[in-house]
Amino acid sequence: MLDSRPLLLATDFPPIKRGRVETLQVNLGYLCNLSCVHCHVNAGPNRTELMARPTIDLILRYIDQHDIQVLDLTGGAPEMNPHFRYLVTEARLRGVEVIDRCNLTILLEPDYAATGLAEFLAEQGVVVTASLPCYSEDNVEKQRGKGVYNKSIAALLKLNALGYGIDADKQLNLVYNPVGAVLPPPQETLQADYKSELKQRFGIEFNQLFTITNMPISRFGSVLMSHNTFNPYMDLLKNNFSDANLATVMCRSLISIDWQGYVYDCDFNQMLEMPLIATDKTKTHLSDLLGVSMMDRDIAIGDHCFGCTAGQGSSCGGALND
Repeated sequence: MLDSRPLLLATDFPPIKRGRVETLQVNLGYLCNLSCVHCHVNAGPNRTELMARPTIDLILRYIDQHDIQVLDLTGGAPEMNPHFRYLVTEARLRGVEVIDRCNLTILLEPDYAATGLAEFLAEQGVVVTASLPCYSEDNVEKQRGKGVYNKSIAALLKLNALGYGIDADKQLNLVYNPVGAVLPPPQETLQADYKSELKQRFGIEFNQLFTITNMPISRFGSVLMSHNTFNPYMDLLKNNFSDANLATVMCRSLISIDWQGYVYDCDFNQMLEMPLIATDKTKTHLSDLLGVSMMDRDIAIGDHCFGCTAGQGSSCGGALND
């Protein structure tokens, strides 16, 4: 696989600093039941990297010490980590909002359906933020594989039956990624289209749609390079840079933790193995930051940061200024 990392490290992106950390975004491992084209972590069924129980307990210690408000669980398929339910339960007991970045199809996998994964999420009041790259079957299956669309629809109907997207305490959000090297369309307009199409065709309801720009790293970066479209895509991102988005980029209030417990400024920096700035170590472990404030620290930047600031902006919570 072609590596885009060397092309991203030298940058003229403006310097930024972190505010108070409110969100821990935790990658529970790269194991996944899917292998999506746009996946920036190269997750798949053959990956073996999974966060171990001692690191999970360290996450909980950090939450206790730093008054973390949101625990954002990613993967891979985060639900495939054997300690997923333990972490969710403990975080919810602490009053922390938990987000599960769910690929939907995992809810129908026999082992997870039989043990009531969807029901567990509902009982815990977990916010489900689910990937659905488009409301049309062709576009979804171009990114995520044959048969994924129908499974996703079935999973959404299952979540609706449990009150997701309907009850106030069961938030269901969908995530849109463009197909190819283009910026997402306006989030508010696309959300209206999603709501209309999914309601009319399947009776599906959800809360919000998040549009997220494809980042030129890992698997997607390799695809761009192999098709000689990496430079044009970077030009697109840079030409659409918006200074207004700098105030609300997600890295200002978030830190990202990998499956081994190492800390990065964001999930994308994690995949690029870009360490925190102003530390004595090449890699900083979460155990080194217990009791340490991250306020006002410089954030490690690269050319991929233009992906978060182009056009309407992009974060794990969708557009920044739609």
